[in-house]
Amino acid sequence: MNPQAHPQDPVDAIVEQWAAVRPDLDTSAMEVFGRIFRLSRAMGDRMEKAYAPLGLSRGEFDVLATLRRAGEPYTLSPRELSATLMLTTGGMTGRLDKLERAGLLRRSPDPHDRRGLRVTLTEQGLDLVDRAVGSGLAVEREALSALNAQQADQLADLLRELLRSTER
Repeated sequence: MNPQAHPQDPVDAIVEQWAAVRPDLDTSAMEVFGRIFRLSRAMGDRMEKAYAPLGLSRGEFDVLATLRRAGEPYTLSPRELSATLMLTTGGMTGRLDKLERAGLLRRSPDPHDRRGLRVTLTEQGLDLVDRAVGSGLAVEREALSALNAQQADQLADLLRELLRSTER
């Protein structure tokens, strides 16, 4: 069987179409980034489904997880959260409002800056994010089960290098 006659995935079909209409193009980068984009979208959808039964969106999970990773007392400023999550302060405020109403975090004055605030994970938020991270990791492990451990390590190394080069 000719693998070109039966594309293995949608990216193969796109590359073949470009080769037919623009044989002068080098589409090798498209083969990598097309798959990264599609994988990101597919995994994003799977993660949303993993968090939904817990009443969380991915964005809300990201806020709670960032506070959790900060370690005790699970407190950061809104500016630190925004920087870590690459969100505008307006986008962050909406998420914080919703999570605070749900009792998952609280905002309080910063004792070291009269104009500042601190955002702290509540016990309820801590419990929820710990359950959510387990659900999300299960989804990610299931997806990675298509690779053996050596392949997964190699992929992680390659993606790390690619990410470093694009963030310079």
